[in-house]
Amino acid sequence: MEVRRVWGFLRSNRSRVLIVSALILVPCFWHKRLEAGDLPSHTYNAWLAHLISQGQAPGLYIEFHWNNILVDLTLEKLGVWVGFLAAERIVAVVSALLFFWGAFALVSAANRRPAWYLVPAIAMITYGWTFYSGFMNFYLSLGLGFFAVALFWRGARADWLVAAALALLALLAHPLGFLCLIGLGAYFRLADLLHGWRRWVLFAAAFLVVLGFHYYLRRLQTYFFHTKDFFFMNGADQLYLFQGHYVKLVGAVLVFGIICFVFGVLWEWKGNTDRWAFRAPLEIWAVLLFTAAMIPEVIWFSNNPMPFALAVSRLTSVTAVLGLCVLGSVKPRVWHLVGFAACAGVFFVWSYQDTRILNDMEAQVEKMVSGLPYGRRVVETINSWNDSRLWFINHMVDRACIGKCFAYANYEPPAGQFRVRVRHGSPIVTDSVEDSVKMESGFYVVRQEDLPMNEIYQCDEKDLSKLCIRELSAGEENGRIGYRPPPL
Repeated sequence: MEVRRVWGFLRSNRSRVLIVSALILVPCFWHKRLEAGDLPSHTYNAWLAHLISQGQAPGLYIEFHWNNILVDLTLEKLGVWVGFLAAERIVAVVSALLFFWGAFALVSAANRRPAWYLVPAIAMITYGWTFYSGFMNFYLSLGLGFFAVALFWRGARADWLVAAALALLALLAHPLGFLCLIGLGAYFRLADLLHGWRRWVLFAAAFLVVLGFHYYLRRLQTYFFHTKDFFFMNGADQLYLFQGHYVKLVGAVLVFGIICFVFGVLWEWKGNTDRWAFRAPLEIWAVLLFTAAMIPEVIWFSNNPMPFALAVSRLTSVTAVLGLCVLGSVKPRVWHLVGFAACAGVFFVWSYQDTRILNDMEAQVEKMVSGLPYGRRVVETINSWNDSRLWFINHMVDRACIGKCFAYANYEPPAGQFRVRVRHGSPIVTDSVEDSVKMESGFYVVRQEDLPMNEIYQCDEKDLSKLCIRELSAGEENGRIGYRPPPL
């Protein structure tokens, strides 16, 4: 894929690109509030960063940080101009478009033809687990990385400069996304250059790299755990979101994709001069599935108070796009488009319904905090449904507090992994990661110096979407009233 060909593609497909882009953005606007897991926490901390710059956040300060910051910096700077909620929406819109068209570009580059028939499948991955978990820095880095890999793989040397600029932005967004693009770009280029037994050595070397990293982590870490049923982490897992019935959709999409691919390969095998076009993406897909078995889902470094969590679950966004690269190698047929469009219809209807419930919950939160005096400390014990794969719905309280109150359990400042940091004794946020976890899980014993402080909690175990607020007292466990899952 060359830059000049991209411009030519955009000119000749202007109307189609605009229509598809508009449809892709519908989930970013179908509710008043954008429900995307951890994203409200980043928006809230961007507001805190602004307060720090104004000298209005005692006990907080900004620490220089060179990665995992692109979204946060954008939210802070843009939030001052247009408001933090509007800035959040703009960041989500840009990130979704970059991810979708980046994945489209990579799938198209892999097979040297536009991946129009796979648009519904790419759209589902765009709004998959990574997006709704709100890991927006990583998500943005992947979108930029997909473009960079496509340019490096199929572009001329002059296009590599553009790829390098995109790679730098991806690094600022998230180092894991940057490492993904480096790995993909290097593998695809080498796969084109090597032949015969050297080609098989490349494939084996990729497995050995993963295995080596596995043993390195075993020596380095003090605590970690692996993903159960790693074979489930094949890319289709990105479609398992808020409730257990998404598993049926995951199975349907996976089976339909396999049918499309096997039928295409068998039907076209004799007359296809490039019958092994899917080899390199399939090899990397297999390596990432092996990675899901070898690399821990949670990596807890002994010198850090917070772990690097959900590593494998994040990576399956890449696994999913590589799977589409493989599927795109067979001749596109109308029934491919119809089948994936039907699956996408079910997926987006379900995700609309589930995010509407979260929107209604956040409306309750906004009403509750609107009656509090400015600067009141607020903690929350808001948990997902038992069969949900998305666990960060509690950050809706962070967003509701912008301009009104302080989310005292805010995990970013005490974690020491983000720009906003906290000193001991700050009235705005706890300086302890352990206390933050206890507050959010409902097992924190309130101290006298924490008061006054309110808690927002799920007050009906039979209807977890119903929320209440109460004022806490010294000496009580904050989760003693309402729904509180048992500790892990």
